[in-house]
Amino acid sequence: MTDNNGSIDYQAIGLKSGLEIHQQLATRTKLFCRCPNEIRETEQSNFEFFRYLRARESEMGEVDRAAAEQAMTRKKFVYKAYDTTCLVENDEEPPSPLNSEALDIALKASVLFNMTPVDEVFAMRKIVVDGSNTTGFQRTCFIASNGFIETPMGRVGMDTLCLEEDAASKVEAKSDATIYSLDRLGIPLIEIATAPDIKSPAQAKEVALAIGTLLRSLKVRRGLGTIRQDVNVSIAKGARVEIKGVQALDLIEQVVEKEAQRQLNLLAIKDELLARKASVIDEIFDITEIFKAAESKVVKKALAAGGVAYAIKLPGFKGLIGREIQAGRRLGTEFSDRAKRASGVGGIFHIDELPNYGITQAEVDAVKAKLGLGENDAFVMVADTKTKSKNAMEAVIRRAKEALIGIPEETRGPLPNGNTEYMRPLPGKARMYPETDVMSVPITRAYMDQIRQDMPELLSEKKDRFMKQYGLNEEFAKGIAYSADADQFEELAKKYNPTLVARTIHGTMTELRRDGVQIDAITDKHLDELFTLVDGGKIAKEAIPAVLKETAEQPKKGVEDAVKRMGLGGVSEEEVRQIIGSIVAEKRDFVKEKGDAAMSGLMGLAMQKLRGKADGKLINKILREKIQEELKK
Repeated sequence: MTDNNGSIDYQAIGLKSGLEIHQQLATRTKLFCRCPNEIRETEQSNFEFFRYLRARESEMGEVDRAAAEQAMTRKKFVYKAYDTTCLVENDEEPPSPLNSEALDIALKASVLFNMTPVDEVFAMRKIVVDGSNTTGFQRTCFIASNGFIETPMGRVGMDTLCLEEDAASKVEAKSDATIYSLDRLGIPLIEIATAPDIKSPAQAKEVALAIGTLLRSLKVRRGLGTIRQDVNVSIAKGARVEIKGVQALDLIEQVVEKEAQRQLNLLAIKDELLARKASVIDEIFDITEIFKAAESKVVKKALAAGGVAYAIKLPGFKGLIGREIQAGRRLGTEFSDRAKRASGVGGIFHIDELPNYGITQAEVDAVKAKLGLGENDAFVMVADTKTKSKNAMEAVIRRAKEALIGIPEETRGPLPNGNTEYMRPLPGKARMYPETDVMSVPITRAYMDQIRQDMPELLSEKKDRFMKQYGLNEEFAKGIAYSADADQFEELAKKYNPTLVARTIHGTMTELRRDGVQIDAITDKHLDELFTLVDGGKIAKEAIPAVLKETAEQPKKGVEDAVKRMGLGGVSEEEVRQIIGSIVAEKRDFVKEKGDAAMSGLMGLAMQKLRGKADGKLINKILREKIQEELKK
């Protein structure tokens, strides 16, 4: 189902996509405790503790399928705690009341997205046992629903808006343990889920940009990791798949495109399997004896440690396990992902890639004979401990059965090239139940009236105001208004030249950061000190990049100290006239020969002596005057 150019016809395949946007809020404290909203260096942790998390039945007597699979690996979870975290994060103390500042921001978001707020906000527990929450659940509050935004490609529905606590951040993943940092756990974030109204990869990117732009009008955190996108994708004969944690906006379009391609290819494999009358055998075969003298490093290592080699039989699957479904990924990769997640094995082998990896043709033939394989039959094998090998083969059996049905509903993780890998099954309704330790909050008409009266200025409105109020051109106005530096700019623009302030913040500092200068060390106080020196004629504006660079190297000493270290210092206009007069006098013959053209040659000499000490326009003006005086003699 492609168009004349070989591209996918998304309308023909019935593509549907929706987004879930998670945006951290810049509140003073966390959502359910009064710890500061602050990210720490993991090396600064005060102590560590560990937990094991297990899946349990909900109040309805059901066990969530995603939680059940995550709990199978029995991993140990280690947590780094700080002096800015407390017993709530440790799950040793009940949560505090809901952060009212965060609730206000969430309700303002509901207004921006034309949504209807609930009458009363209740906290719920959402089961999560991947270790990212010490409690085994995430607290979340349903805030509003039934909204929309307008985009150039049409209206997109905004289904739900929730206020929830962020998870702990993963520091390191080991074979038997995962290490988390508790600084991020509990930071308030809002989750906005769109309706499945997105019909193309390009529209998915456009909608994410539109939502992100509106959110930046609110009091939100900025920077890497503060906003995350989950992308839901399905096609007409496929199934809903959630791609979790797409960080980069530019990656969204690729993820939607490649997931649609993956589903098309899996459906083609399903059709071929059904045509072959393929099946899946539940039996797991012990093939350890075949590999007693194996030269394969993986198999040899496993058996030497007392492990086993197991295999399963897949009638009708030969040639299809190795078929590509995304660039560089095959159906066998899907099998391997499942095995790794369910058991912790390093990987699997399958018939379409053998002989290889030290496994010989004779060993392959021996496995085929033991399993009684026919011409179109396949096998998948693994070598590890008995428990891991059994769990791995059972996971592959489940995934192979799904291949006969079509597309499994699942949660997947994005890869840098837009491909995805299996993470866990899609969670079900059994994962949610009430949080009894947090009081509900009524959302009255008076409360919402107050929220609507205190709505923030939209970024588009801020850009227009910056152009009108400060005389900025559209490029500078948009760059500043849409950045995290808008408030900083306004404070400085009230006292100094707005265009120079904008050029420094939006242009100079960006270029310095690109050159590797630690520009994050530059504070508002540094900039105020810098512009005071420029405004007072102590340094020229041309010196700003060099002074900022020098200041960033020793930020505690301040801007004036950086200026002294550089040997800069403003000179009076009279001193500038004397210095330039001396240059012109020394080059009298050159001036007589070149006339006005001597300007370009002498400007370089003047800047060598006066760069950073005098304004470039002043130097230019006085040099031109001195040359004209010399020519008249």
